Order: sequence, then structure tokens, then C-alpha cells
Amino acid sequence: MISYLCKVADVSRSGYYKYFLVENEKLRNFKEKQDLLAKENVLKAFNYKGRKKGARQIKMVLKDKFNIIYNLKRIRRIMNKYDIICPFRRANPYRRMMKATKEHTIVPNLLNREFKQGIPGKVLLTDITYLRYKNGKKAYLSTIKDSSTNEILAHYVSDNLRLNIVLNTLKKLTLNKTLKLHSEAILHSDQGVHYTSPKFQSIVKKLGLKQSMSRRGNCWDNAPQESFFGHFKDEVILNNCSTLEQVRNEIDDYMDYYNNDRYQWNLNKMTPVQYRNHLAF
Repeated sequence: MISYLCKVADVSRSGYYKYFLVENEKLRNFKEKQDLLAKENVLKAFNYKGRKKGARQIKMVLKDKFNIIYNLKRIRRIMNKYDIICPFRRANPYRRMMKATKEHTIVPNLLNREFKQGIPGKVLLTDITYLRYKNGKKAYLSTIKDSSTNEILAHYVSDNLRLNIVLNTLKKLTLNKTLKLHSEAILHSDQGVHYTSPKFQSIVKKLGLKQSMSRRGNCWDNAPQESFFGHFKDEVILNNCSTLEQVRNEIDDYMDYYNNDRYQWNLNKMTPVQYRNHLAF
């Protein structure tokens, strides 16, 4: 019978008997205990600040917050073994909802994808995305992001796409006390109707910002902003929000987490605020 089962399982008889040796069983039990301990540590980082994370973020949180060093291979193995599932990116479903009229002005692409210039306050990216919350309700999020540090400098949530969504975002940018704009600062966006608006462009000019726009239909020209929205939608849970105010509170909490506690592999494993301070000195 054993010979037959070994043949079916494609293992040797010697391998079968070796598996049940006392010392090998002890070794398996020891490894299982080690994995269970690693599982608890990975879960602490995975759930840190109530935001689910991928293997890279887990590695950085473990090191910085818990003084635990695991390599990525081990973290991914533990996640696979115990079904610790991180959010998956989804395609951005946002579509332009209006076309610019003749009075609206499209400006050149001054940025030309030079996103990482290593200077805080110099390259600012902005865009709008839509959100869904409880009972199919819809909201819209406008953000301004520092491309060099990935820090979200200003954000505004609205229940409509009227021009005020971007004007209020600019207003919140001016209220950011930690922001120090570079003398050659650029605000880059797509060619959406909000950003070609004379009123929006006038305020941008008063703030001393140069305005830049992506080429028509080219999402790569504003790729870091699109990437942020992708991660944001994976990590923010709005299904339990019944009102716009609850949505705003949840997003305010996430933005604080993102800027101050969400470690990023490509920022020397720092948070956006840490990296901004790192570049400043």
C-alpha cells in the first residue's frame, strides 16, 4: 500500500519515511511556530493605522515602527501562506465630463514628465477623481500633490464637479503653513475644463505658479497623480460613509496617514513628510 501511495504522490519510499522522523517533525513544528510569530508581526504592520498594505510597506513599517527586519521574500511567503491579502490596483474610471469652450485656454506641457526634481514645492500635480460611497452616492476629490515628495499639499471633496472644486483646492493650498513654494514652481494638470478656466488660471497666476498641461489624451504626462488615485481607492473604505461629511472625515484621516505614516519604497523608505524634510536639509 505504501509503495502504491508513494508512486501516486511521486515521492520515494525513503523520502516518505524520512518525513516522519522525530527530528524532522520537530523541525517542522519549530518552523511553524516561527511562521506564526512572523504572521502576528506582519499583521501588526498590515493593519497599522487601520490601512491595509502591500509587502513593501509592511517591510518599512516593521522596521521603522516595530524595529523588526524581515526581507520581502519572507513577508510575501507569510502573506501567501495565511491569506493576508493586500489591495489590488484598479483602472481609474474617471472621464472628462465636459469640453472646454473657446474662452478656455490650453497651455503647453512645461513639465515634460520631469516629475522627480528633488526640490520640495517646485513640481505640483493636480487632478480630480470620482468616489462612490454608501447606497451608490457619488463624490469628487480634487488634490494637489508635490511630485518630488509625493506629499498631498491640498485636497477638497465635493458632491459636484462645478468649478469651485478646484478653486477651493487652490484656497486650501494657500492655507498650508508647511508649504514653501519654489520661485519656479509649476502646477501641472490635464486639459480638463476646470484647469483651462480663465478664473482658475487667473488665481494660479496670482499665486506665482507657472501652469503646465499634459498633452491631449496622454495619461502618462500626469502619471504620478493617477498612481496616487489608484492607491487611494485601494486603501480608503467609503462603503460605511452615509453622508458627504463622513466621506470628508475619512479622507482627511487618510491624507494625514498618507503624508505622515505611509512609507514609500521609492522615497528611500520614508513617508512623504519625512522625505520632504530629508530633501530640505
